[in-house]
Amino acid sequence: MKAAIYREYRGPIVIETFPDPEPAPDGVVLRVEANGVCRSDWHGWVGHDPDIVLPHVPGHEIAGVVVDVGRDVRRWREGDRVSVPFIAGCGRCRPCRAGNQQVCAHQFQPGFHGWGGFADLVALRQADLTLAALPDDLGFVTAASLGCRFATSFRAVQAQGRVTAGDWVAIHGCGGVGLSAVMIARALGANVVAVDIRDEALAMARDLGAVAAVNAADSPDVPEEIHSITGGGAHASIDALGHPDTCFNSVACLRRRGRHVQVGLMTGDHRNAPVPMDRVIAWELEMVGSHGLQAWEYDRMLRMVASGFVDLDRLVTRTVTLEEGIDVLTGMDDYTVDGVVVIDRFG
Repeated sequence: MKAAIYREYRGPIVIETFPDPEPAPDGVVLRVEANGVCRSDWHGWVGHDPDIVLPHVPGHEIAGVVVDVGRDVRRWREGDRVSVPFIAGCGRCRPCRAGNQQVCAHQFQPGFHGWGGFADLVALRQADLTLAALPDDLGFVTAASLGCRFATSFRAVQAQGRVTAGDWVAIHGCGGVGLSAVMIARALGANVVAVDIRDEALAMARDLGAVAAVNAADSPDVPEEIHSITGGGAHASIDALGHPDTCFNSVACLRRRGRHVQVGLMTGDHRNAPVPMDRVIAWELEMVGSHGLQAWEYDRMLRMVASGFVDLDRLVTRTVTLEEGIDVLTGMDDYTVDGVVVIDRFG
């Protein structure tokens, strides 16, 4: 197989040829048809994830076709079109048995705990529990945005944020996760205030349904501006970036008894971000994390996509080769990637 691999954090990522993988007894091997380039992969490459063992092949937004099946697999066969959540549960622990594979203590994340989708073949574990079937009319490039960014936003907005029609929702950071959240919140009937430091990202958020936009680089007080726009603060606010400033602003922009959802990864020096805890107490604010989406919830998410209320194709701004995908990943230091970039050519 052909794969993009790095041997040191922040080191060069090069394309090399390796023996084809074989499936574990409970796993499958996919021919990767598309793989999204996500900021989480950048976090892994710079060394923010202690679970990565070098040398490593990144990539966790995978859509493809089953080409080999382990002896214990019952649900899948060669030729099946599938995606995979970026978190694969063990299926045995208490959270998994309760349906919460996204917080499994023994989870396996392709592209982090093992080699991922920056390759033309990838081996995946726990196939019966973790793979999700793709409708025939859903293209692989579109499906590649499901495994992390759109799926993560789906759970963050509808399950953790409990967004309903008429709510005001503030979304801080308009990258792939944030723009997905804009689309989902609008599909649920909410009014969205998009926040970013780039006018291009805010314009895209407006195009996807945001009713207001705040440029945090120009605003003297982001939370106060959101309070003014919404007439008292957001009912729900999502930090889709993962930075001390966006986390603080997300909590501070809420109205009384509002809900903050932390989606953006808080790693390295950012892991202990300050929050206005006095307001959390006095206003009875909720603060929750959101980490991926269970495979069994994919059907509900795909029904939203099929309904026409969201158009995933509008999220994908560019398709690239595997070699070009390396440049996209290593260039994510400056937060300037608009929308979702997908690798769809591995030759």
